[in-house]
Amino acid sequence: MVQQGQIDHLLQETGQIMPPTALVQQAFLQDHEGEYKRSIENPEIFWENVAKELDWAKPWDKVFEWTYPTFKWFLGAKCNITDNALDRHLTNGNKNKAAFIFLGEDGSERVYTYGRLAQSVNRFANGLKSLGVKKGDRVVIYMPLSPEGAIAMLACARIGAVHSVVYAGFSVGSLRGRIEDAQARVVITADVGYRRGNEVDLKGICDETVKDMDLVEKVVVWSRKGAPENPSAKDVDFNQLMAESSIHCPAEEMDSEDPLYILYTSGTTGIPKGVQHVHGGYMVGTYYHFKTFWDVKDDDVFWCTSDIGWVVGHSYIVYAPLVAGSTTVFREGAIDYPDPSVFYEIIEKYGVNVMFTSPTLLRMLMRYGEDYALPYDLTSLRFLTCAGEPLNPEALKWTYEFICGNGEWGHIVDNWWQTETGGPCLGTPATIPVRPGRVGVALPGAELAIVDREGQPITEPNKGGLLVITRPFPHFYRTVFGDPERQAKDWNAVPGVYLTGDVALRDADGYYMVVGRADDVLNVAGHRIGSAEVESALVDNIKVAEAACIGKAHEVKGQAVVAFVTIKDTVNMADDVITELKAHVAGKIGPMARPDDIIFAAELPKTRSGKIMRRLLRDVAEGRALGDTTTLADPGVVDSLKEQYGDDE
Repeated sequence: MVQQGQIDHLLQETGQIMPPTALVQQAFLQDHEGEYKRSIENPEIFWENVAKELDWAKPWDKVFEWTYPTFKWFLGAKCNITDNALDRHLTNGNKNKAAFIFLGEDGSERVYTYGRLAQSVNRFANGLKSLGVKKGDRVVIYMPLSPEGAIAMLACARIGAVHSVVYAGFSVGSLRGRIEDAQARVVITADVGYRRGNEVDLKGICDETVKDMDLVEKVVVWSRKGAPENPSAKDVDFNQLMAESSIHCPAEEMDSEDPLYILYTSGTTGIPKGVQHVHGGYMVGTYYHFKTFWDVKDDDVFWCTSDIGWVVGHSYIVYAPLVAGSTTVFREGAIDYPDPSVFYEIIEKYGVNVMFTSPTLLRMLMRYGEDYALPYDLTSLRFLTCAGEPLNPEALKWTYEFICGNGEWGHIVDNWWQTETGGPCLGTPATIPVRPGRVGVALPGAELAIVDREGQPITEPNKGGLLVITRPFPHFYRTVFGDPERQAKDWNAVPGVYLTGDVALRDADGYYMVVGRADDVLNVAGHRIGSAEVESALVDNIKVAEAACIGKAHEVKGQAVVAFVTIKDTVNMADDVITELKAHVAGKIGPMARPDDIIFAAELPKTRSGKIMRRLLRDVAEGRALGDTTTLADPGVVDSLKEQYGDDE
């Protein structure tokens, strides 16, 4: 835990990667520095100008109001995000343009034009109305990544209902908790999802969840395998509901501040909270960053490898690409199934121009090796962005070389944001150099600072502290559903600012390094070291695919470094790998960062969004009872680690 809000920055990464000249010349935002200055000096004028690019049923009376810690944007305005995501594209030449290109794990393909998507959304919206769903009602969506899942989201928004998507890998306990917290009377699910060639019994999980819940009145089921054999009394057939409904459904007129969705945080550090976003501000902010940071052009093909169960999927699979009139590719299932070449095949086949993916996925591809990439033509890929975990320098450099052609055709950058922020706050825009190990600079509209525990600014370059947001922007979350005091706590933990929970540092040129969560800072013999720095040093070794580091109580040093490491498939474990890796870290950072223990693991424990759950690793290392594991992608991973660690004691 950070005591004074400062950490030592010890891992020195030098050099930078220049963006390709062709990328810079065509970039939408040419003057990032000027744009940022305008957004900070006159934020109301800045965001008002962005908002004017979109359609509104009624314009705003006032741009911004802030009664700390609550705030509002575009007061008095009337809109519905689906008017901009769907309706306006029916008359601006995009009606027959592909909105979604859906790829199944089995190689199947479905294309939804804007015209077809609008009709489908209207049908399902009318179907929800027939079930009694109305404005303000909460609807839980437990669906695989699919057009039907997106249609369900958009249909809820269309009629003013508030959707809460639960990732279709969560178990009964997680699903039940979210239904109960949201007080949802209707749940939308599918009979199965597909992952690695296996069926995931979503309907079975849903049935087990709601069987004794009087709260849930209807369960709408998308049947992929044919009619169910034993439907329950609550079941409603998705396809039948669509077939019986009209293609005409005017969008419900919403206040700009009316809720659009509730999304529960993944719970890497604690109990999930229901983050609530609104129609107006969220629409404006996510659209702006899709156009400027992601630099997506009208004729581009965009691919986001996330899932609709996470904020990335909400913002940059569904809402922002549709508002911008883009064509988006998405694929159900594991990206390395049936083999890792799938990733590269999709880029080549569909001519993907811009991508949004995770460091976890890139490290996985790096682990498999570049031989899978070499046979494919990846030259369409102009811009590749990452978020979700710190992008370690080794993964960045490998991706730059083997996926981006050493900058001959492509470029890779990092960005940072949260479920709470709705869109990116830090990143490396297309026109400025990439600095390995640094996520980038503050993006337009995002006013951030680094402070100590007392809220005092830390301005010295490369001195780490708590990352805070000093002023809310339009797409910032409004409240925690059912618990507004929790939102107020986020703004009052450090007086006058929003505490992100992350530790960061900033160099003299304004580039940030997000070290990790505040609880992930190691205090070793008086040196406060970011876990991300030790992890980057480990992954810098050619034998390591992935690493996660935590601090274990030590009677002399305060904390000892424990590293959990995944080794590349080609490594000969007969070699003294542990000694080599300890020496490698000491050489890259210093002796104080040398891990006391290195534990090899086939997999690291991750949330279903791909974030490493370091708090569970701390539980394992210190022999404590495991905390909440309901958000784990594979709970068995922790059990395996615990058994192995015990054997090493």
